[in-house]
Amino acid sequence: MFPEFTLDPEPTEARKRTPEDEAMMAEIERRMLKEPERARLELLLLARLKELKPELNRMLVDLAGYHFENGFYRFYHGSFKVYGVEASTLAAVELLKQLMPERKLNLQFDEIIRDGTGRKFDLSVNDNWSRETRPLLEAFAHAKFMVEMAVRYADAPEPPHPLPTGYAALLYLFDLR
Repeated sequence: MFPEFTLDPEPTEARKRTPEDEAMMAEIERRMLKEPERARLELLLLARLKELKPELNRMLVDLAGYHFENGFYRFYHGSFKVYGVEASTLAAVELLKQLMPERKLNLQFDEIIRDGTGRKFDLSVNDNWSRETRPLLEAFAHAKFMVEMAVRYADAPEPPHPLPTGYAALLYLFDLR
């Protein structure tokens, strides 16, 4: 019923790391922090969540309201107006950066935002609508999620234990996990 399992220590072509993969792994290792510094920055993040809570709340209302509904509607409707989510995405990212200006954003998050912003509509987009426009909504959804987690944990008096997954994701945004 199931194929026999064998341990294959030799990587296949599909599993070999590219130079880009190696560079990303090296950057991830450079960003890793020793525990005292990581804990200090986590407490700083909690303090800044409290400081910026009014702005975070306003941003979440904006992201969860019209822009959220309209962006998805425009995607399914096939309207170039789906590109309108970019402004909200970028505004959310700028606010998130204010939480930890001394830290770079997570490489994966940064890639998602980069892939989903800076795009321009032209008629050729219609030939590959889904492939061309889904990154806009993916970037928007990730930015919205991170703002939502920032609002959710802004009132935490200390780092929560056990660690909720949403809070852990927020820590990953700044490579603090």
